[in-house]
Amino acid sequence: MKKISVFAGSSEGHDPDFTQHAKQLGQAFAEKNIELIYGGAKSGLMGQLADSILEAGGKVTGIMPTPLFDKEIVHTGVTSFIEVDTMHQRKEKMNELADGFIALPGGFGTLEELFETITWAQIGLHVKPIGVFNIKGYYTPIMKLMDHSIEAGFVSPEHKNLLIESSDAHDLLSLLENHGEF
Repeated sequence: MKKISVFAGSSEGHDPDFTQHAKQLGQAFAEKNIELIYGGAKSGLMGQLADSILEAGGKVTGIMPTPLFDKEIVHTGVTSFIEVDTMHQRKEKMNELADGFIALPGGFGTLEELFETITWAQIGLHVKPIGVFNIKGYYTPIMKLMDHSIEAGFVSPEHKNLLIESSDAHDLLSLLENHGEF
């Protein structure tokens, strides 16, 4: 894996462990020479992740729609920055450039990006691995919801393997690298 798109909160949350783990993931990206593809903001977990990669000498590509320039602080220190017109173009470009995906803790935007990426895999629009960095059990309710959806007959059991989870940065990257096509 050379490039991974990461969905993450534009805030850091209340627990400093979220920030610490985001930085650990950034260091793991730099160690493995993986380029970050992300939303392009300097704030929140996404900014902490980008900064930790840049500080370790890694590469970061930010992608942001012009209308968000007033709402989010554009990270001007990234390796490359791509300006697009819409959120749909942002997600399309992140998908195009990435070899895989990771979701860090975040709010509605992060969850929407994660679920859209899972849906795209489910219907065959991509075969790239998708992971959740389950810091302090943040994604445990979603993993349980996935099981519940399978039990209720709304998700096929074979689609459970569309989502990889780990609470360890290096482990998560290894799982994504070894996942292959599903």
